[in-house]
Amino acid sequence: MIKIAILGYGTIGSGVVEVLNTNRESIAKRAGDEIEVKYILDLRDFPGDPMEDKVIHDYNVIAEDPEVQVVVEAMGGVEPAYTFVKRALLAGKNVTTSNKALVAKHGAELIAIAKEQNINFLFEASVGGGIPIIRPLNSSLTADEIEEITGILNGTTNYMLSKMTFEGLEFDDVLKDAQSRGYAEADPTADVEGYDACRKIAILTALVCGQQVDFEDIYTEGISSITADDIKYANAMGRVIKLLATSKKTEEGYCAMVAPFMLSQQHPLYSVNDVFNAIFVHGNVLGDAMFYGSGAGKLPTASAVVADIVDIAKHLHKNILISWSSGKLNLVDSKKAENRFFVRTTEAKERVKSVFGEVEFVEAPDVAGEIGFITGIMTEEAFEEKAEALKNIKQRIRVV
Repeated sequence: MIKIAILGYGTIGSGVVEVLNTNRESIAKRAGDEIEVKYILDLRDFPGDPMEDKVIHDYNVIAEDPEVQVVVEAMGGVEPAYTFVKRALLAGKNVTTSNKALVAKHGAELIAIAKEQNINFLFEASVGGGIPIIRPLNSSLTADEIEEITGILNGTTNYMLSKMTFEGLEFDDVLKDAQSRGYAEADPTADVEGYDACRKIAILTALVCGQQVDFEDIYTEGISSITADDIKYANAMGRVIKLLATSKKTEEGYCAMVAPFMLSQQHPLYSVNDVFNAIFVHGNVLGDAMFYGSGAGKLPTASAVVADIVDIAKHLHKNILISWSSGKLNLVDSKKAENRFFVRTTEAKERVKSVFGEVEFVEAPDVAGEIGFITGIMTEEAFEEKAEALKNIKQRIRVV
């Protein structure tokens, strides 16, 4: 019998219990032993809940109980999650978490402690919810040099952009809709400003390069400036707007970015809609691969957490090697990244051509008093210089 403790009995924590109960027999067969929840740590009581007698309020009980072999961190945030997880690892307890903020900030340190203790710190659910991506990068794709990872890594923003595309709504309207459906928090900043996706691409980049990637160093834009008029232009071009988190290997090193992009119908992420996530990976030997599925939600995320529990059960007292050192990776300056840009401006066409040279002009129905155009390929820095010279730019979105 493998006894576990769950920190936090919210959406993910309760989902883990549900998955363990729903698939108890098959999980036991795959783990090689039965898995039992001994404790659930939460500030609240849950009268009438089937797990009511498991709920405790003192973390010390878990930390000091030698029977607890696995700790599931489902609290979210950096503190007190970091303190609790570090203490659990130092006490010889395996840990799995879905907490991207924790992993992005302290992943290298916690992985190192787990290795020293000959136990495991796993975090499959921290990126992509139920989509398996961490484990494939750490095992299945280790023969490749990963040259690009580009993903739709936030279900909230993807739902909102899909809604804007299909129904022609403005940002504020789709945000209210997303909040009413529980897809967006009361404070949606982490999602709509791209911070959530930024932490996830930092984790993926760190796994690929084997070094610490500070998410604060990644250039990040959200979708709060996207309007219905932008969508009209995208529709006129047969494109869609998606919030992409991307990391590419260049001759100078890795360049990472989070921003809205206009995608053509040929792009592998073009058809990823609603709350779904997808991650595109390009390896120098494999070529292209795609991982698609539910990027968030109670049961999909809990499924990934339980998969980590099973993996831990199969590797008790044996560390699963994860190459992620504390040495910091210095990312290539995003200003050196090359893109085409879609631009909306009130300047005349001749003025546009005098500044940007040869461009492709775009017209959108029901949008008057301005023009749209697509530039040639140029660096971010070169675009900024030309945009400063042109003036009167209403919008700028990268194009792939």
